Amino acid sequence: MRFVIVTGLSGAGKTQAIRCLEDLNYFCIENIPPSLIPKFAELSYKVNDSVEKIAIVIDVRGGKFFDELFNGLQDLNKMGYKYEILFLDASDETLVKRFKESRRSHPLSKKGRIVTGIQEERERLAEVRRRAHHVIDTTSFSTKNLKDKIKSIYGHYERENGFIINVMSFGFKYGVPIDADLIFDVRFLPNPYYIEELRSLSGNDKSIMDYVTSYDVTREFINKVTDMLDFLIPYYIEEGKTQLVIGIGCTGGRHRSVVIANAINDFLKKGHSSEVIHRDITHDVSRGVR
Repeated sequence: MRFVIVTGLSGAGKTQAIRCLEDLNYFCIENIPPSLIPKFAELSYKVNDSVEKIAIVIDVRGGKFFDELFNGLQDLNKMGYKYEILFLDASDETLVKRFKESRRSHPLSKKGRIVTGIQEERERLAEVRRRAHHVIDTTSFSTKNLKDKIKSIYGHYERENGFIINVMSFGFKYGVPIDADLIFDVRFLPNPYYIEELRSLSGNDKSIMDYVTSYDVTREFINKVTDMLDFLIPYYIEEGKTQLVIGIGCTGGRHRSVVIANAINDFLKKGHSSEVIHRDITHDVSRGVR
């Protein structure tokens, strides 16, 4: 059985995450009191012939019940039940913007400033975040980005004890993904942004791929990175790591990083469960990005 506890900051995407898990046939429950988690897990494991994937959402809206979370997790450990914590995070600026756009008050703001509630919640959740098995920063994520990320982690029950790789292209101008284990900066590669007829295209277009990979430095870089990953991955697996997030960044996340991420993913998926995510490919499409 896969037993997932979904938590994180208010406004960071827990609702979207649980919807994605429902689409993946997880049995989902929102805001169960943490004190009931051990009992619920016990019942779930007893009927695991019919329920194989379960996700529960808990957050600070549970009030004093949320403070019982660590006792509940400790009981799960004592009872020998496996579980995973998925933590949804986002920058303060992004969370404030989302609350203002939705015209909702923060559950901890007490009729005060939204940012005050966010800061208090971040402090209360610091230890939970530290214990999380997966942390997803949704600051620059679209709904599709989050869905792809959830699918890559939880999409296949048979992968539970496997090794999952995410190759993520991104733009440094939009921030480095906080969950990346390895970061490669490809801003040194020739930039198609400065060629007018290529500027509006993306790294998924053949013209961009042909341009970027036509240079010896690009091909040499891809060979060196894939050779290093070929060396590292067996040691990550031996160490017990279950997921590897590889970030490939250029200036805007639309051209060079997309080409390189696709090339690395094509190499990795021949021997591993690897998926590519292009986080910033749709940013500033009308103006063009670097």
